[in-house]
Amino acid sequence: MSRKKIGVIVAVGVIAVAAVIGGIWYFGKGNSGSSKSADKVFVQKVSEIDQWNTGVNSSYSGIVESQETWDVNKDAERQVKEVLVAVGDTVDVGTPLFTYDTKEAENQIAQTKLEIESISNDISNYNSQIDELQKEKKNAPEDQQFEYTTQIQTLQTNIKQSEYDQKSKQAEIDKYQQTIDNATVTSKIAGVIKSINEDGTDASGNTTAYMTVLATGDYRVKGKIDEQNVSYLTVGQEVIVRSRVDENETWKGTITAIDTETTADNNSNGSVSYMDSSDSSSESATKYPFYVTLDSTDGLILGQHVFIEPDYGQTEVKEGIWLDESYIVQDDGDPYVWAANDRNKLEKRKVELGEYDDTLFKYEIVSGLTEDDYITWPMTGLYEGVTTVTDENEVDYSSPLYNMESTDAMDMDDFLEDGDAIYDTEGGMIDDQMPADGEGLIDTEQTADPEVAE
Repeated sequence: MSRKKIGVIVAVGVIAVAAVIGGIWYFGKGNSGSSKSADKVFVQKVSEIDQWNTGVNSSYSGIVESQETWDVNKDAERQVKEVLVAVGDTVDVGTPLFTYDTKEAENQIAQTKLEIESISNDISNYNSQIDELQKEKKNAPEDQQFEYTTQIQTLQTNIKQSEYDQKSKQAEIDKYQQTIDNATVTSKIAGVIKSINEDGTDASGNTTAYMTVLATGDYRVKGKIDEQNVSYLTVGQEVIVRSRVDENETWKGTITAIDTETTADNNSNGSVSYMDSSDSSSESATKYPFYVTLDSTDGLILGQHVFIEPDYGQTEVKEGIWLDESYIVQDDGDPYVWAANDRNKLEKRKVELGEYDDTLFKYEIVSGLTEDDYITWPMTGLYEGVTTVTDENEVDYSSPLYNMESTDAMDMDDFLEDGDAIYDTEGGMIDDQMPADGEGLIDTEQTADPEVAE
């Protein structure tokens, strides 16, 4: 065989190997006939991932309420004449809240005074009778003395009974007068009017306070948790209370009570898990109130709605880069992340790991990444060279890249090691499946020779 023909055969082998390997690489990536150029992967800035990926997967909504609540109960035997405050009003100690109708008490006093006057007249009459009997007794025969004595004693007994009745009636007057004097109910604490219930019962018919006042000063947070998640919280557990308006504004506290004996009203501040907020099953689950005592209440206002989340140290500021462990691939080799290079193409970026936070499940990145780098979560099917984008709307999630059932695509080195290569780089020989004569193929070394075209 001539030197020229051998060159042609070698060229054929190189081209064939390239074609076969390229095909395996293409289909091994799961493209199923679609163009890899359409694949795009969404990447995020390391500093943003480090900020938001705190490891906290749930929180519960709550409301700021007073540590002290004063229930004002209405006298069931009295009628309220006028309510002097409204829900939401701020009151001080001594502020009038409402007044009772005193007309009945005034009528009773007038009636009782008449009765006392009548008793006084009876006593005067009894004394007059006694005086007359005593005069007659002096001139009466001895055998009639006993009868006079008996009559006088009877009248004296009547006087004592009348005096007792008179005192009882005066006590009634004093009671009615006290009712009049206390007709205006004033606040015993400084606070805010939370509710006014004129019926004295709730929606279920249970007896409730006529008026409730929340004390100002020391606040606590009342949250709710459903029966499916109640085991996740414990008394004494530290929590973070986060503002709904400014998520960077937080307060720290401790769970002081979980009331599983009382069911919470589903229409008030119910618990919502970020992971399960769309789960309709939580709507029908029984909810229980729990209470958080705060280390500080500065900046909070009564009735403010907040989020409550377990304290895993997510508000502590750590120096350097701390990345959630789910972003780091740790196979048998060096750890790496999937990062965007300066050409907006995905690549495996080796990183050096430092300390590990087993509470937040984060690794310290000593080297390999900066806060300005962009990375993506290492999902199945990623490959180096795919286009990276920072706008998630540019990603086509219907592409085969996001619908692969296999795990990792075939690696080039694995392909060359499994004995299927058809070109022997050392001996220059090609597999016997290739055409033996190589006619009609291009010799890459002597393409200008006219004999090649034959």
